[in-house]
Amino acid sequence: MKLYLVAFLILALDPIGNLDRVAKRNALKKEAKEAFMKEDYKTAIEKYSYLRDSLNVRDDNILLNLATAQFKVADSASALSNYQKLTSSKDRNVQSVAYQQLGVMNNNPQKQKEALDYFKKALKANPGNEDARYNYELLKKLMKEQENQQDQQNKDDKNKDQQNKDDKEKQDQEKDKKDQQEKDQQQKDQDKGDKQDQEQKDQQQQDQQQKDQEQQEQNQDQQDADEKKDKEQKEGQQQEQNEENKDKKDEVPPSTQKKLQEMKISPEKAKMILEAMKNQEVQYIQQNRKKAKNRTKNDKPDW
Repeated sequence: MKLYLVAFLILALDPIGNLDRVAKRNALKKEAKEAFMKEDYKTAIEKYSYLRDSLNVRDDNILLNLATAQFKVADSASALSNYQKLTSSKDRNVQSVAYQQLGVMNNNPQKQKEALDYFKKALKANPGNEDARYNYELLKKLMKEQENQQDQQNKDDKNKDQQNKDDKEKQDQEKDKKDQQEKDQQQKDQDKGDKQDQEQKDQQQQDQQQKDQEQQEQNQDQQDADEKKDKEQKEGQQQEQNEENKDKKDEVPPSTQKKLQEMKISPEKAKMILEAMKNQEVQYIQQNRKKAKNRTKNDKPDW
């Protein structure tokens, strides 16, 4: 009642001025709306801003159109600020549109959850907001698909990591097996080389022993040959000496030769006579030894 009274007093005091301001506001609202509908967002922003700032018009629908025009010309900071103000509007439809627009502005990979929450609040403010519902369902489906893709990607990455791990373990096992085979082959080659070296050493030792033995036998043969030669030389010398002594023994002294000449007996014949006498003497001695032996066997005294 008091408000109507104040307005009546103002109109009563300055009826022409008030009517002009109201007409001006209405005209600007119409012009701003026409510019907005023609998508002349620059002009719409100028007229809505003049209404808000200069004429001090506080209408949530005007602020909503201003924020949307700012959004269309990519003045994101101003649009975001005005949409945030409208989330507390008492007009549920305006509030719903403001939340919806905040959801659109935050619909990017980094802020999808925040955008989905704005669309949800828009539906809560006005369940009949089909644009908000469409955006909400679409974003929710997209996020679910992305989540599934991420889960699949994580699963694939996990499987890939496991496969890489298995491949690495297999490669490591093959490498270890190859290294062991090379090590065994090296050991085998080393053992074979050691065996060959030992066989060569044994063969050299055997050859040396055989060579030493042959040398020893050769030395022994040479020694035997030298001894035989010395023996033969000595025997030859002895034989020569014996023959020489025999010749000397067989020589007839000059006095004997003279007597033999007087007796008209040749030295050869004298030698034969001498040999016969020696033989008779030997036979006599042997006969005497035999008789002496026979007497001893009869156990009879010699006398």
